[in-house]
Amino acid sequence: MKQYAIAIHGGAGTILRSVMTAEKETAYKKGLEDAIIAGETILKAGGNSLDAVEAAIRSLEDNPLFNAGKGAVFTHEGKNEMDASLMEGKTLMAGAVTGVKNIKNPISLAKAVMQKSEHVFMAGEGAMAFAKKINAEMKPDDYFFVQQRYDQLQEALKSDTIVLDHTVDKEKKFGTVGAVALDIQGNLAAGTSTGGMTNKKNGRVGDTPMIGAGTYANNNTCAISCTGHGEFFIRSVVAYDISCLMEYKGLSLKEACEIVVQQKLVKIGGEGGLIALDAKGNIELPFNSEGMYRASKKADNEIYIGIYKG
Repeated sequence: MKQYAIAIHGGAGTILRSVMTAEKETAYKKGLEDAIIAGETILKAGGNSLDAVEAAIRSLEDNPLFNAGKGAVFTHEGKNEMDASLMEGKTLMAGAVTGVKNIKNPISLAKAVMQKSEHVFMAGEGAMAFAKKINAEMKPDDYFFVQQRYDQLQEALKSDTIVLDHTVDKEKKFGTVGAVALDIQGNLAAGTSTGGMTNKKNGRVGDTPMIGAGTYANNNTCAISCTGHGEFFIRSVVAYDISCLMEYKGLSLKEACEIVVQQKLVKIGGEGGLIALDAKGNIELPFNSEGMYRASKKADNEIYIGIYKG
């Protein structure tokens, strides 16, 4: 029987041990562990990688600590607008949504776009009409109200700045959640979900819902989910670039990640990281920021959980 593997992230940025309380660190680690277990439970039972990715991300979307689903940040207009995408490596089928509101689990809506429509990417009102048509689970505005997120918006409005998720003493954190998985059938999948940037202007879209930029999966190469300053990840087509380096240059997953995250992105000022998994079950969790909430698990191995650099 082939081995399964899963990795997740809960955002990257200036995440410093010096400003993290013990209680908060414990809560973040518990959130990451819960998500890994949600995905692994499916893989362990012989389920497919796409369902495992969805389950792991739903767990993170339901946790107000992470900027996705329930914990989504506020836009300039004081709304919660969410983006998500996912892709499976066997067929290269994919689904994505952007600018959706009141959707409890945007990752599941993205999956529905892939499986229940003839499209890949749906936006705004059209995506919401589709959500209603398939009876996607909706929640009222107050479900998404997290005081800390609202306070971040008030701070951002005062200085008229766009804030990359919750800031600690003006430090940056790129809030996205994502998962990549390999099932025992040898199939890869990847998914990403976010609430975007605090105080983002109407119509702004980051890399999260863009196949090839924030999410990509191909059984011949790898599965990738990104987190970082989306504009740079879009311009670098990060997720697909790693796959291309493996497919066309024959690089290993580690080598491809090193070139894209530590060299190409750094050169243009792009901060953040990603989680990567290849068809052999190799896992890479590279980032060029001060930290990245991350976790991974291979069959029969202990769960790895990391937050800071080193």
